[in-house]
Parts: sequence; structure tokens; C-alpha cells
Amino acid sequence: MSSTPRPARPASLPRRTGRQLRRAFGARHEPLARPLDRSRARAWLFAVVGGLLTIALSVGGALLLFRTTAPRADEDRARLHRVEAVVTGGTDHGAVNSRFTGGYGNRTDAPASWSYPGGTPHTGVVEAPRSAVAGTVVPIWVDPDGNAAAPPVERAALAVSAGCTGAGALLTLSALLVLLLRLRLHTLDRRAEAEWTSGWARLEPLWSGRAGHRREE
Repeated sequence: MSSTPRPARPASLPRRTGRQLRRAFGARHEPLARPLDRSRARAWLFAVVGGLLTIALSVGGALLLFRTTAPRADEDRARLHRVEAVVTGGTDHGAVNSRFTGGYGNRTDAPASWSYPGGTPHTGVVEAPRSAVAGTVVPIWVDPDGNAAAPPVERAALAVSAGCTGAGALLTLSALLVLLLRLRLHTLDRRAEAEWTSGWARLEPLWSGRAGHRREE
């Protein structure tokens, strides 16, 4: 009773990876492998190594950025103080920008008074809700001299900012890496096509028998 031979199972990913690495370094003996095949394997190898370096650089850069900015935010938080200010006049309902909030639609600038340090009176423009009226109490941040200041940046916001920066760097470097890989593979494909055309021009007459006819003529 005859049995149909089973198709060979594809090699596992580690074996295929090892085979490509040996081919890239020229350690794999393949009589039919062309120099172009090894060049293509090396291109993929460099792309993989470049991808790993890109991830490492992006993550490391994001961590370094957070470690650099977080202490400054902690210093600002320790230097600034939170006090209560009393709005002394109506807010400008036509204004949409605040020098403290960066232009949120529900916040605006308003004149106010507060005391700091040690009961020293201060007046100035503070961030307040657009619906605030005279007498409304709003919390503000002040510097050691008692002047109104922008609130300190939260560590969570710094972490998000550093993460976004790292992600942007990762996408940019990955896109550049993919572009370089595609250009390299395209160059190798054109070289392979040129070599195939040249080889076919030499072998086709022998294969088709036209070379013998020419000799007889």
C-alpha cells in the first residue's frame, strides 16, 4: 500500500534566524547561494540590529528626558507656595487666553488680591474661572516673593511628555530604517535582475541549441 509522502515542515523561527545569521556572516556553506543572497541577508541583519538599537535609544532618551526634567519640577514645587486669592473685579468674558493656562476656554485672567508672605498684600492678575465675580476665592501659586506664578508641572505630565517624545523618536527612526532597508533591497534586486539578464544572454543560446546552429553555419 503506497503512502503519500508528507510535505516537509517549515523550520522553526530560531532555526531560520540562525540560518540567516550564518548566511549573513558567510559561515553557512551553500553552494547555490550567491553573493547577492548574503548581501540581502546582511541587509536584514542590519535592519534587525538597527531596530533593536532604535528601541533602546528611544526608551533611553525618554527615560533620560524624564530624569532631567523631574528634579526641576520637584524644585519648582518646593519653591512655590499655594495661597488663596480674592477676585477684585469681573473677568474679561471676551478673552479666551490666560497667561497661566495657555488658553483654555473655561479659564481666563482676572484681577485679584492676596497676602504672602507673612500677610504682605499683593495684587495682580490671576487665573480664574470665566464665571468668577468680585469676591470669588481662587487658589493660586506664588513664588517666594509673593508674586503670582504658573503652577508647577506634575510628574505624571512630565512622564507623558517624555513618553510621547520617545514614541515620536521611535516612529521617526523606524521610518528612516525601513526606508534605508527598502532602498538597499531595491538596489540588490536591480543588481540581481541585471546579473540574471546577463547570465541568460550567455546561457540561452546553449540551452536552446542556437549556439550549435551558429557554429554549423
